[in-house]
Amino acid sequence: MGNVWCVLCGCVDQANVGVVERWGRFEKLAQPGFHFFNPFAGECLAGLLSTRIRSLDVRIETKTKDNVFVQMLCSIQYRVIKENADDAFYELQNPKEQIQAYVFDVVRAHVPRMTLDELFEQKGDVAKTVLEELEKVMGAYGYNIEHILMVDIIPDAAVRKAMNEINAAQRLQLASVYKGEAEKILQVKKAEAEAEAKYLGGVGVAKQRQAITDGLRENIMDFSNKVEGTSAKEVMDLIMVTQYFDTIKDLGNASKNTTVFIPHGPGHVWDIGSQIRNGLMEASSAQLNAE
Repeated sequence: MGNVWCVLCGCVDQANVGVVERWGRFEKLAQPGFHFFNPFAGECLAGLLSTRIRSLDVRIETKTKDNVFVQMLCSIQYRVIKENADDAFYELQNPKEQIQAYVFDVVRAHVPRMTLDELFEQKGDVAKTVLEELEKVMGAYGYNIEHILMVDIIPDAAVRKAMNEINAAQRLQLASVYKGEAEKILQVKKAEAEAEAKYLGGVGVAKQRQAITDGLRENIMDFSNKVEGTSAKEVMDLIMVTQYFDTIKDLGNASKNTTVFIPHGPGHVWDIGSQIRNGLMEASSAQLNAE
């Protein structure tokens, strides 16, 4: 402590308090500084107590409500009360053992009423309970409990492994749900895109056929007006023969050799034309009957 001892005087360092006795009986407390003593009157400096905050780490093993053994590391900060330093000097021989015993008693009485999850969530309540109990007891011995911290809660290794596996399984399940939702959205969007593409394709085909029909009608009317004595049927037959030979030409000029077996000859064109005309007439008749 750096104290100076002699027969007539003594020095008490800062953050310490001295205990002065007269003929072996407590007389007074000596504050930091230089003090004179009267040895002829039986005065002497019996001892010194530090008023600094001290830390005590206590490791407790206990069981939770769901039968899980855990180790808890508790850190207690305590100090001597200056005004009651005589109690701390005379009443307790080993304050650390006393504090440790009360911590064991309170924790082992409180934790078994909580599950492991509740213990992790409410470790502050456990520390508060220990603090209240220690303040009641240690205050009578001249000690003040400054803070109590539940530094760590360590379950058994097998329990920690099981908890990690449960957490991993839950995360995998959540990932599977998200993956399923993403695939569902992808399928829906794909179906919507296909439907839109088919719709637009149908619109395109309809417009194409409409354009072909309009073109054929204009060609027939123009040819009939310019060439006198021709009927619409004759013009249509001529156009179909022309289209027929254009088709044969395109097949011959194709980059890939493809063999197509079709009835060949101008006479067959008239058959195809008759079939088309009959189909158009039947469709018109059906439409009139429906109206």
